[in-house]
Amino acid sequence: MTLHDTRGLAVSTRSQSALDRFDAAVELLNGYYLDFIAVIDEALEEDPGFVMGHCFKAGVYATCNEAAVQPDLRRSVEAAEALSAGANDRERAHMAAARAWMEGDLERAAALYGRIVQEHPRDILALQIGHQTDFFLGESRMLRDRVAQVLPHWDEGVPGFGHVLGMHAFGLEQNNLYDRAEEAGRRALALNQRDPWAIHAVAHVMEMQGRVSEGVEWLESRKAQWADNNAFSFHNWWHLALYHLERGETDRVLALYDAQVRPNPASMALELVDASAMLWRLHLRGVDVGDRWRNVADSWERTAADGYYAFNDAHAMMAFVGDGRDDAAERALAAQEAAAQRGRGTGAMMAREVGVPVCRALLAFGRGDYRTAADLLYTVRTRAHRFGGSHAQRDLIDLTLVEAAIRGGNAPLAQALVAERTDLKPSSPANRTLTARAVGMASGRTGAGRLGSVLFQDCAIVEG
Repeated sequence: MTLHDTRGLAVSTRSQSALDRFDAAVELLNGYYLDFIAVIDEALEEDPGFVMGHCFKAGVYATCNEAAVQPDLRRSVEAAEALSAGANDRERAHMAAARAWMEGDLERAAALYGRIVQEHPRDILALQIGHQTDFFLGESRMLRDRVAQVLPHWDEGVPGFGHVLGMHAFGLEQNNLYDRAEEAGRRALALNQRDPWAIHAVAHVMEMQGRVSEGVEWLESRKAQWADNNAFSFHNWWHLALYHLERGETDRVLALYDAQVRPNPASMALELVDASAMLWRLHLRGVDVGDRWRNVADSWERTAADGYYAFNDAHAMMAFVGDGRDDAAERALAAQEAAAQRGRGTGAMMAREVGVPVCRALLAFGRGDYRTAADLLYTVRTRAHRFGGSHAQRDLIDLTLVEAAIRGGNAPLAQALVAERTDLKPSSPANRTLTARAVGMASGRTGAGRLGSVLFQDCAIVEG
């Protein structure tokens, strides 16, 4: 007798108990709630030959997207492949997709997970891993369209439909379809309040539209749905801190950073990225962050700056520059330069197109060579999506570019950049402050360093 999961997909196991645990693990993973690995391990204890259990683990380790988990990814892929003779075609397709990721070909992994989803549109595990692959590749269109392809096959009667809508909401937001994104996110939450990804998608909408007070209220009022026992909570805390930073509330930002964004010296790259990104934003504003850089830089030296993924290495570079670690910064740049020479793989492309110039720019910025930093960042900013991340995350490149232009005395560039930022988000207090600084350059009223810091911190503009 062939068993089927809760969405009607055939699975190669004779253990209903193992299958029940698999379904439970998928539900936890869809919401990024903790213990999904422990639950899938229970399924594999029930049935060590449960192919989808190994494919599940391979997908989880793949989407960590860092070198440290490569041994775990390889073990899971090889364990699944050892069972391929008794697997069905869909399960073998999962193996092939995970192996492509393991071998560093993210484009092929995305295509293979996408093919699974096209042939089996209710395979929510393949959909979620494919969605994350698109994110790491910076494929905004596919963040939307991969989910849109399966929507006709889902409705409220299919378990997990809310999570599918949450993924669609994020894809819509990344394509600047803000009204539709918010509608999809709110509908997802009406079906399932415990969906941090849908909450996150709507938070992105409010961030991009400059709806700061609404964004704070949105996240604060839903903490019970995203903040407890969740592997994704650090990122939603980061978004909350970002709203407070927009309002110039740096004390609140530092408090959130210490208590929630980085409450312990975790070394997972996904968490370190948010830590670096927040401290760098504060660094650009001239805010004293105490010894916080040291802790983050220590973790990056243990974890990354290895040329594995350019997006991570760029954030490691921020920490090394912020903490004044010239040797570590030079090693991080050398790792990206070496990665760029490794051929035609995804990592090489990302390093070549984005990672190397961004790391060079950050190092130049840290050394006070603002003109070089501005030249490099201006050239790379329109292709920065190629090393992944969201619009909100990659905005750090543009913020650094604006600050480099101001500190480097390039008034025409600074004024052009703040004009485009203000056109996109006219209600932004931070954009208004940057505009005042850039416009003041012509008459010598403002410039680099301490004066810019004072203007940022003393800005009393609120949402209008």
